[in-house]
Amino acid sequence: MLLILAGLRPALLKHKLVNVLVEACLCSGAKDTTTNPGKPPKLSNKKWRKKFRNKPASNEHLPWEERLADAVTPLWRLSYHDQLQLKQKHQERILLQLSDQLLCGESTQHKALTQCPSPPRSTKLSFPLLPILPSPVRDGYRNKSTFSVNRGVDGNPKTVGFYVGTGKVGNIVCVNGDHLLNMPERHKLVARCYQDFLRLSALEPCLLFHDGGHWREVTVRTNAAGHTMAIVYFHPQRLTPEEIEVHKSSLVEYFTQGPGAICQLDSLYFQESSMTRCSHEESPYQLLHGQPHIHEEILGFKFRISADAFFQVNQGAADSLYRTVREMGLPNGAREGGGGGTLLDVCCGTGAIGITMSPRADRVIGIELIQQAVEDARHNAALNQIQNCEFLPGKAEVVLPGLMEVLGSTTDSGGPLTAVVNPARAGLHYRVIRTLRNHSSIRRLLYISCKPEGEAMRNFRELCCSPDPHRKLTGEAFRPTVAVPVDMFPHTPHCELLLVFER
Repeated sequence: MLLILAGLRPALLKHKLVNVLVEACLCSGAKDTTTNPGKPPKLSNKKWRKKFRNKPASNEHLPWEERLADAVTPLWRLSYHDQLQLKQKHQERILLQLSDQLLCGESTQHKALTQCPSPPRSTKLSFPLLPILPSPVRDGYRNKSTFSVNRGVDGNPKTVGFYVGTGKVGNIVCVNGDHLLNMPERHKLVARCYQDFLRLSALEPCLLFHDGGHWREVTVRTNAAGHTMAIVYFHPQRLTPEEIEVHKSSLVEYFTQGPGAICQLDSLYFQESSMTRCSHEESPYQLLHGQPHIHEEILGFKFRISADAFFQVNQGAADSLYRTVREMGLPNGAREGGGGGTLLDVCCGTGAIGITMSPRADRVIGIELIQQAVEDARHNAALNQIQNCEFLPGKAEVVLPGLMEVLGSTTDSGGPLTAVVNPARAGLHYRVIRTLRNHSSIRRLLYISCKPEGEAMRNFRELCCSPDPHRKLTGEAFRPTVAVPVDMFPHTPHCELLLVFER
């Protein structure tokens, strides 16, 4: 019988190992935060990540469910108050490093752009870091989950869940995720039914591409209304199209008329792929049953969610994030009905930020690499009867320079130009940063990052360093004016950081 971890917290906290892990989660400095809250624990970002990525070997005697919880939701043993305190301190530590590097840049620009002092020497930020915004929902908040297929604890290769262990060491075990606090019940139900389907199927799972097999992972997407989409990934190997059709039909029958009908799927997709990941353009998502999309609502606006569309995994926290972006992104005088000038939305995804800010802007221009996301963004604007949004497909480093040349001739007399960027963990391409930095009409820039200690930090420094003709950073430097963390991922050490730059 699976352990329900949330109900075992009081008992578990008596365990010596748990106390050690809790103390580790508090970064060994939490005992002093009540008396000296301005001094964060001196842990480098590398040590911070290592602390939660690699648990001590002594946890091997723990039940598999606890080991998985430690890997997927490392903070599950802490109270939510302590989780927020921990994340607040971590964001402060990151921003103190940024402050140090900007100070170094006054005398050694290039060195400041390539080196990271650790630990930070400053003890006080030069701009306010506001208290972290909590997630309105703490348990079962994920609206998208991907479940892997591999050998379970009992050796069954048709086990659906999450990995414990590493491929490098060769000790991977797939553990059922029914006990994970961040997973909603509907996701767990689909995963259990998919596992049942696999064990009924005559086909083997695809654990390693070169070893054969067919059934792979499943992704589950849900919305606040309870609608459910499942995407099953399949390696065709050498099966003929006719043979694949037989197995697709059995999948549909299982989830519509068989035991899987309990999931009440609104959409069932199927993607054939011989690669780990591929886009809709590379291998189309095939709708086997139901509706092509589900919909979600953010700040009163409706958004279409496709099989591969990006959408924040925590709808309630996304409300908080986008509301904060809207309040801080446009001038104080901008209210409903426009007056906020032009909003440039880089890495716009399906248009959520631009659309939610559109009532206060005169014009919104979004740029997005993925063509399907651009189509979703255009559909979402029309769905909400928004007339002042346009969305451009392509790489931002290719599209943005030409766009800025056009905007340069229209924004001088057409109101302010504000930029919002929400890149992936890899951050923004250098040509994007250079274009934004060198365009004098941009007076305010909002950067949303899920990993500010990574490549985003380089972006921050390039926006704020002294002009450097050698690197073609000739525009007036930005300066950070306020930072706001938003807890998008309870029970994990991660959160989103909104950093506002002005000049």
